[in-house]
Amino acid sequence: MRTSLRRRGRGLSAALCAAAAALALVALPAGAQAADPDAQARKKAPAVTAAGVPERPAPGPSPDPALPVHALAAADAPVDNPLKGFARFYQPGGNQNAGYPHSLTWAYFGLSEVMNSGSNCGSYDWSVLDSALREIAQAGHQAAIRFYMEYPGGTGTHPANAIPPCFAGKVANRENTYWGTTSPDYDSPYLRTALKDFIAAFGARYDGDPRLGYIHLGLVGLWGEWHTWPYDTDTAGDSYPNYMPTDANGAELLHAYNTAFKKTRLEVRYPESAGGAANSLPAIGYHDDSFCYREGSPAAGVTLPVSMGGAPWAQLQKAVEQGVENKWTTASMGGEVRPEIQSTAFADWPGGTGSVDNMKACVELEHTTWKINERSGEYAADDPKVGAAVRLMGYDLGVRNAYFHSTAQGSTKVGVQIANNGVAPFYYPWEVSLGLKDGDGNLVKTWKTSWDLRKVMPLKIRAFPDWGVGSDPTYLDYGRPYYFDTTVDLSAVSAGDYQLVMKAKNPLEDVSPAAKKLRFANAGQQADGWLDLGGMSVGAGQGNDPKSYEAEAAGNTLAGGAVTAECAGCSGGAKVGYLGNGATLTFNGVDGGSGGTRTTVHYATATARSATVRAGNGTAQTVQFGPTADWWTTSTATVRLNLQAGTGNSVTIANPSGWAPDIDRITVG
Repeated sequence: MRTSLRRRGRGLSAALCAAAAALALVALPAGAQAADPDAQARKKAPAVTAAGVPERPAPGPSPDPALPVHALAAADAPVDNPLKGFARFYQPGGNQNAGYPHSLTWAYFGLSEVMNSGSNCGSYDWSVLDSALREIAQAGHQAAIRFYMEYPGGTGTHPANAIPPCFAGKVANRENTYWGTTSPDYDSPYLRTALKDFIAAFGARYDGDPRLGYIHLGLVGLWGEWHTWPYDTDTAGDSYPNYMPTDANGAELLHAYNTAFKKTRLEVRYPESAGGAANSLPAIGYHDDSFCYREGSPAAGVTLPVSMGGAPWAQLQKAVEQGVENKWTTASMGGEVRPEIQSTAFADWPGGTGSVDNMKACVELEHTTWKINERSGEYAADDPKVGAAVRLMGYDLGVRNAYFHSTAQGSTKVGVQIANNGVAPFYYPWEVSLGLKDGDGNLVKTWKTSWDLRKVMPLKIRAFPDWGVGSDPTYLDYGRPYYFDTTVDLSAVSAGDYQLVMKAKNPLEDVSPAAKKLRFANAGQQADGWLDLGGMSVGAGQGNDPKSYEAEAAGNTLAGGAVTAECAGCSGGAKVGYLGNGATLTFNGVDGGSGGTRTTVHYATATARSATVRAGNGTAQTVQFGPTADWWTTSTATVRLNLQAGTGNSVTIANPSGWAPDIDRITVG
C-alpha cells in the first residue's frame, strides 16, 4: 500500500510549524494526490483511447527567393527566458531573483482575502493580489497563481481556512479530519453562483494583464488542487464521504473560467477534473503537481503512462485515457516538480534514478513548459544538465536565416525563418518588431510586424509507446522552420550603415524596466532583447525590392501559339502556357534598376522541363525547371540576366526544341 501520501502530509504539517528560518520549506505546497491510489488501482481501468499521432501542421510560407539569405549562428538561449522553466515561491520582500535563473514566481491566495466582506459576496478587495503582482513585476517576473479555499495549515502568509465570510449561514461546511481543514459544500447553489461571479470579476480585471503568466483554476479542494482526498469520489474502499462537487457543477466553474479569460493562459489539475470538462476547451491546459516522481513498491511513475512504467493514476496515463495527450498544441502544461525530488531531479539528466523517473521523457511527453521548483534555488547557475532540461521545456526559438538586401532604399522586404527546438509552442501573441541600430548601438527606427510566434511549432515530438509507431524513444517530425516577412519603409532613415535587428517584446516591459526579455537561441542575441540579423546599408531614393511582372499582363508579347489560361494557384489567377516548340513569351517594360539584376521565374509544370531565358537581344541561357505537384502549383527558378538600367528591358522565355513550363510571373530585384 502506498504510504508516501501520508508521509508527505505529515512533512508539510511539520514544516508549517517550523521557525521563520524554514520559511522556504513552509511555502512548499506538497499537496496530496487525487485519490487513494490503492483504491484507484482496484478499479477497473478504463479503455485506453489515446488520440494518437497529432496531425502535422501545414507548412508555412516559403522564403521569398528574390531575397538574399543571411544565415544566423546558433547559440544556447538563456535559462531565464520568460514564461518557461522554473517558478519559485513568492515571499513578500524577498529576493525573487536569487538562486537558479528564472522568470516566473508562483503565488497562492486565499479566496477570503479578496472576498472579505461578511455581508456581500459581490464585493472584491483585490489589494492582496495587486500588491503581490506589483512586487513580482518589479523583479522582472510574470506570476503564476492559484486561489484556494482550504489549505492545510495555511502558507504562513495566507490563511488555512479561506472560505469567504459571506458564505456563513448560506453554505454548509464539512470537516476534513485527515487534513484538519474545513471543506465547503461545493455543490451549494449559493457557492456556485458566488464562485462564478468571482471568476467573471477576476477575468474582467486581470485577463491579459502582462504581470500574469498562468492561472491555475484552483478554488476547489485541498490547496485548490481539485481533490479532497480521502474525502473524495472513491468511497468504495474507505469510510470517508465524498466532499467533491459533482462533475456537472465542477464543469460550470471550468466554463466560467474559459469565458472570463480569453488571453491569460489557464490550467486545471487533472485531465479528468469535472468529468473531463476541460478536455474540449482548447485554451485550458493541465497542471501536473507531482511531476516525474516514482513511488510505491514496486516503484511506479506518477507522470509517465503505464506503457512506460507509470501507475494507473499517473498524469499522462489519465491524459491517454482521456485522449488529450496532445492538448499541449493549444494549451500550456505546468505544475510542480514533486517536492521530495526537487533537490536531485536533474542530477541524472537525461534519465533518472530512484524516486526520479525518466526526466527527459517526462518533459518531452508532457510537453512541459514550466514547473514550480522551490529547491531550484540550490542549483548551480551553470549546471549543464539543468540547463539542457530548462532549454528543452516550452519554447526554444532560434532564427535560422534572415532574408533581406544588404543595400536597400525606399521600401524593402525583410524576412526571417524561425525554428523551435523546444517541446511546446510559445503561447502568447507578443508583438514582434524590426529595427535599425546605428554604429553606436542606438535604435534609430522600428517597424511593427504582424508575425505570430505561436505558429512556430516544435520541430520534433516524442511518440507515446501507446501510439504503436516505434520503439521508445521514437521522434516524429512535427513543426517546420516558419518563414515570416514584411515590407519596411526606409524613406525616413538617413543614408548610412546600420544593423538590422528584431525583437519579440515582453509586454511586461511596459510595466517594469526589469522585465525579462524574450531571447532567441542565436549568437547575435543582445541582452536588450534585440537580435542582430545582419548589416544593412541604407541609401537615398527608391527601393530595390523585387518587382513582379505577370505573364498574362496586357503589355507582354505572346507568339507562336502561347496562350493565357486560368490557374488557381498562380499569382493573379492566370498563367501563360503552351510555350516552347516555337511559342514564346516576352515580358516588356521590365525595370532593371541600376542594371545587372537577377530574375526569378515563377512557373508550374507537372513534368521536368527546360527553357531558354534571354534579356533583350542578349545570349539566351538554358534553365532547368523541376516538376511541381501539378499544373496549378508554382515553384521558382532563378537566372542572372544582364539587364540594363531603367525600364526598357525585355525578358523572353522560349524552348526551340521542346515544351517549356507554364509561366506564372517573373520577379526582378
